[in-house]
Amino acid sequence: MPRPVVLGNGEILVCEDGALNIRDFYFPYVGLYNHLSGHKIRMGVWCDGRFSWLDSGEWVISIDYQADTLVTECTAVHPGMNLSLGVNDCVSHRENIFLRRVLIRNLSEFPREVRVFFSHNFHIAETDIGDTAFYNPFLQAVIHYKRDSWFLATGTSRYNGIYQYACGVKGFGGAEGTWRDCEDGELSGRPIEQGSVDSSISFRLLLPPGEEEELRYWIAAGHDYQQVRALHNCVVERGFDELLRDTANYWSRWSEKGAELVQTLPEPVARLFRRSLLVMRTQIDNRGAVIAANDTDIMSTARAHYSYMWPRDGAIVAYALDTIGYPDTTRRFFEFCARVLPKDRPALMHKYSADGSVGSSWHPWVIGEHHEIPFQEDSTASVLWALWHHYRRYHDLEFIASLYESLILPAAHFMATYRDPQTRLPLPSYDLWEERRGIHTYTSASVYAALRAAARFAHLFGDEEERLLFRTAAEEIRAGILRELYDETSGCFFRMIASQPDGSYSRDATVDSSVLGVLRYGVLDADAPQMQCCVQRLRERLWVNTSIGGMARYENDYYHRKSHELPGNPWIICTLWLAEYEVARANSPAELRPALELIEWATQRAMPTGVLPEQVDPFTGEALSVAPLTWSHAEYVYVVMSYLNRLREMME
Repeated sequence: MPRPVVLGNGEILVCEDGALNIRDFYFPYVGLYNHLSGHKIRMGVWCDGRFSWLDSGEWVISIDYQADTLVTECTAVHPGMNLSLGVNDCVSHRENIFLRRVLIRNLSEFPREVRVFFSHNFHIAETDIGDTAFYNPFLQAVIHYKRDSWFLATGTSRYNGIYQYACGVKGFGGAEGTWRDCEDGELSGRPIEQGSVDSSISFRLLLPPGEEEELRYWIAAGHDYQQVRALHNCVVERGFDELLRDTANYWSRWSEKGAELVQTLPEPVARLFRRSLLVMRTQIDNRGAVIAANDTDIMSTARAHYSYMWPRDGAIVAYALDTIGYPDTTRRFFEFCARVLPKDRPALMHKYSADGSVGSSWHPWVIGEHHEIPFQEDSTASVLWALWHHYRRYHDLEFIASLYESLILPAAHFMATYRDPQTRLPLPSYDLWEERRGIHTYTSASVYAALRAAARFAHLFGDEEERLLFRTAAEEIRAGILRELYDETSGCFFRMIASQPDGSYSRDATVDSSVLGVLRYGVLDADAPQMQCCVQRLRERLWVNTSIGGMARYENDYYHRKSHELPGNPWIICTLWLAEYEVARANSPAELRPALELIEWATQRAMPTGVLPEQVDPFTGEALSVAPLTWSHAEYVYVVMSYLNRLREMME
């Protein structure tokens, strides 16, 4: 199930499903560690001898955010129980606290006792081994802890704090967990348990006919008991409502930059643009890592997830945010890249965890007789491309100087020399889809742009020898792209070429949307004949001819495939690449209309909360794979800004 709600502050990230279950709780990094790993912190209600979890299917649930904030506005109605709930969730922008306000309304004509339950199925540090859950009578809270990860859960109503509690064993020795104990409306009061454990707490409210009562619930996250106690006291002393209000106000102010830019756009587009900025920010750790996605339901198809930083994805996010004007956030990303860049071989690895450690990978270090360190060269290239855009936006020379010798020069020297002696193109690496090793059109285009950026940086610092080296290498790569990677027969770029033992090159003519990188990275303009023929070919072979539409990644895409009759599923990023081309080729406001239509297509694919997935079902339009995908939101912002900038140029 995708995550229609994401809430965070750069240290905590909370992801909720469509039933308001918290399914992912990351701390102390965004993307690391997930202390639920898809398990649930769930809410249920007991009334008149009947119990119902919100994920039972019995509730009519509506989920949204308050406009331009990271505070939710949700409702849940149970017709059979004559109860309605209004729910506002947030993660404090300043403190590591998750807050949930629940407004319970009695829809019946007689007074009732209502009990609200919260059950916590933590798997601290991504395992249920060695956890402890206990009730703290001094704070009237349950606490889960293991080593340096502590979580305090409690709440209060007008009447009192926690009504009942229980700590118990789960998933071991025949025990299901205390969540099952909730279903008779009573909890055992067991004060502590260790091992594979969960906990549940309840709150008791008395509701006159047609009246409502408010319940405040929170989870504090810290590294020891003293921290979670201090955060708990912060809620008690400062006030729950003030924390909620301040968080809503902060994110509203933070997103104002985007709101000012998109006032002339259709409201659905402007609204998703503003939401995309906020969604992207939730996926960015305060220490610089930009995480690709944090929806762990993807682990149902493989014991792996997207909670890593792919440098390419991060670079595109940084580029988009710099276009709006968020330099503090993007500087931390570039500094992160400088920290993790290998010193002995300055090319960024496949992916990274949020703490800077190298992420998991499926790329082999041994291919037959050949030994190599596998990587995706476009990731390193994209970072320098985005960094030059950052400099052009802010002209912060001192910041660039701090990265010149640690990031720019070593990465650029590597790319300038890691080239095929015959074609002068980059030597083989893995493609942006992480599937194929070879000399790729997209990768070559990104390296061209990166070396041009490096040449400009060298010129800034008076390093004319490096400037000439990087500039010459860039021009040789561009010439190689046009000579070796363009297929005159099909009128489109090859996806890749690969050297053979006899010295020849095999050519992969599979139609792949990523060849549009030739436009983005400046190898060709939109009006170049090769570009126009290529786009025509992409439309013919990759447009998904269903009522949903959109562009597939490439021919015969296997990933989450829904039909062998289609090239693949529609991807948000690929369709927006086509919109980018339409923006670049337009010479009048009227000619921008196709671009806006593609932007509106992406807008319509968003979930009601404004969350964009990686791809959608070609027949239903439902989200597939992970949601939100940070890259999808970045491409949306990137293309909308390209559209607005192009329109402004036309009007001047």
